[in-house]
Amino acid sequence: MTLSVKALSAALALLEAICFLFIALMNLLLPPYGGARLAMLSSLYPGYDPTAGPFSIILGTLYALITGALTGALLAWLYNLFADTFRR
Repeated sequence: MTLSVKALSAALALLEAICFLFIALMNLLLPPYGGARLAMLSSLYPGYDPTAGPFSIILGTLYALITGALTGALLAWLYNLFADTFRR
């Protein structure tokens, strides 16, 4: 069985973007919520600042969408590579 690279990439992209958006919005409502995670992501996502407001949340969500897609594609590719190797 092989995984669809496109399908897993799209699924993880949406999942990561939705999770990031949820944490960022909850941080606006309840400021300590997810602060450590958002601070960590601000060091990985250039231009993202958890205290900057709505534009920064949109930028962070776009970064999360891209990193989720790349992670999904890499995971599916690696799974398919190892599944073929160990099936023999």
